[in-house]
Amino acid sequence: MTRRDSLSLKKESLRNKAKMNAPRDLSMKTDEVLRVELEVFKQEHRDLDDAIRALVERATGDQLTIQRLKKQKLRLKDMIALIEDRLTPDIIA
Repeated sequence: MTRRDSLSLKKESLRNKAKMNAPRDLSMKTDEVLRVELEVFKQEHRDLDDAIRALVERATGDQLTIQRLKKQKLRLKDMIALIEDRLTPDIIA
């Protein structure tokens, strides 16, 4: 991994932290906004998966960086689950 790649990952990580620290009150957001956020979070989740896989395969990433990316990926997964639950109507049998 080049220094440029490393800096790019760090910048992306900081951006994602800011997003993840944004207000999580889903009740104040419209379904349309939630659907857009859901797609953005899913794409970010896939991107993190690719980045983690690349770091592990090349053995260029230090374990701390990989752990941070994995935690970030888990936070995204939790947000995705929350949004999907909010968008999925309750079915009363």
